[in-house]
Amino acid sequence: MQILDGKIVAQHVKNELKTKTDLLKAEGKRVPHLAAILIGSNGASETYVASKVKTCHEIGFKSSLIRFDENIAESDLTAAIERLNNDEDIDGILVQLPLPQQISEEKIISLIHPDKDVDGFHPVSIGKLVQGLPAFIPATPYGIMLMLEHYKIETSGKHAVVIGRSNIVGRPMSILLSQNTYPGNCTVTVCHSRTTNLKEICLQADIIVAALGKPGFLTADMVKENAVVIDVGITRVPDTTKKSGFAIKGDVDFENVAPKCSYITPVPGGVGLMTIGALMMNTYNAALLNKG
Repeated sequence: MQILDGKIVAQHVKNELKTKTDLLKAEGKRVPHLAAILIGSNGASETYVASKVKTCHEIGFKSSLIRFDENIAESDLTAAIERLNNDEDIDGILVQLPLPQQISEEKIISLIHPDKDVDGFHPVSIGKLVQGLPAFIPATPYGIMLMLEHYKIETSGKHAVVIGRSNIVGRPMSILLSQNTYPGNCTVTVCHSRTTNLKEICLQADIIVAALGKPGFLTADMVKENAVVIDVGITRVPDTTKKSGFAIKGDVDFENVAPKCSYITPVPGGVGLMTIGALMMNTYNAALLNKG
């Protein structure tokens, strides 16, 4: 069993991007610029955005953090995004989710210009992804693909089972794994809350991507020997032994599943770290597009 270490792969991605950014600076060219919008003071969102801003600094990108009160009117947020759309110095726009109830998530995502949609959530980005065209890929699935590539995991002809059908992870992951690329060329089964024979399907899988948000859901009796298991789950579970009062748990019962696997991602330390690296890749590519 080998651990798929998100820290190692994410650092590899960051080093590659830093080299490219240093070259841009040396040539007197503008460096990529990511603008992040944070609404309210949700603890998890604060942590995620701080990590993204820190990573921008590490690799030499510019970053702008724009904060709004959680009571912001949708019209004010719309106006802010329009300004960023029209700002030629901004390459990527990220609106940290979830949004307050008074704001339509669908409307805000669709408002971001597709050329600056570094989260890969815009309908144009998803449409291009489905058609196999160059597109901004949602950061978590993109990060998983980068990890599979880094560890040279064979995917062609394999049966991949994706548990979860969200627009952020499950659906784009299933599309990427089925594409005629490397990593890819899998036969993909998408499972969800209405799947009746989930255990039997998982036992057929060479690769399992667990992305349903239920801690410890994937157990050892659902995984065949030498399977590759990718754990996307990241749930805060109360834990009085921790200073924070909670522990981060994945969707996989790691302790019992890991011995059966050829490769497995830990939580934390796996997919979550790759998500930020993939977002930076999207931002760099957006800057190239912007320069064009």
